[in-house]
Amino acid sequence: MDVDLSTDGSLTKDQIRQLLQDAELRLRGSAASEASSVATSSTQSALAPSENVDRVSSFSPPSLNPGNIAQPYIELNGGIARVDARRLLDDRARQLSAKARSVEDPVMVLENIKKEKKATAGSDWFNLPRTNLTPELKRDLQLLRMRSVLDPKRHYKKENGKAQMPEFSQVGTILEDPTEFFSSRLLNKDRKKTFVDEVLAGERSTGRFKSKYNEIQSGKTSGKKAYYKKLKEQRTRRNQKR
Repeated sequence: MDVDLSTDGSLTKDQIRQLLQDAELRLRGSAASEASSVATSSTQSALAPSENVDRVSSFSPPSLNPGNIAQPYIELNGGIARVDARRLLDDRARQLSAKARSVEDPVMVLENIKKEKKATAGSDWFNLPRTNLTPELKRDLQLLRMRSVLDPKRHYKKENGKAQMPEFSQVGTILEDPTEFFSSRLLNKDRKKTFVDEVLAGERSTGRFKSKYNEIQSGKTSGKKAYYKKLKEQRTRRNQKR
């Protein structure tokens, strides 16, 4: 709005009053426009829930298939809660529970554990197993202690004290080197299973033990009755030949 100023450039009282009225009218108009906009937004928001309700009512959830649902173990029978004992255990567990169970002695269990630990000589001895003393192994060990008798040209250190079987031992087979196929190889017929078999086979080929036995027996019987009897028989034979 155009306002005419006075000659000195100041506003009169009527002009000032008119400006205030115009400003008040403008303020009232802006307040009314804001109220109308708020009313339209509220109506829109009021209508939105109804639309959402219609959408929800028109939605149908998919059908779910839960499958086989486990039945409860407790059933009501005549107002009394009862447990179905047949369903507490499966058939395998029921069969195991019906069998007699053996109760282990804890002392014996500890002893068995200690025996298992002592089954070998330990890692320092390459887990050497405990000696399985069979009759064949016993004879071989006895022969090893008497090895000084086998060869008179070899001398071994004598064992002090009573002979005892080794607690841990293992029997192996010596294999010749491939380079010794013609020099140190044993034939299959010369191979024996035990030391005793090897010694007996060597005795049959040399006869050293038999000659040694006859030598000892001749020395023991010298000068006795059997010696003179044998000497008398030799004389009678000579006389008969003459």
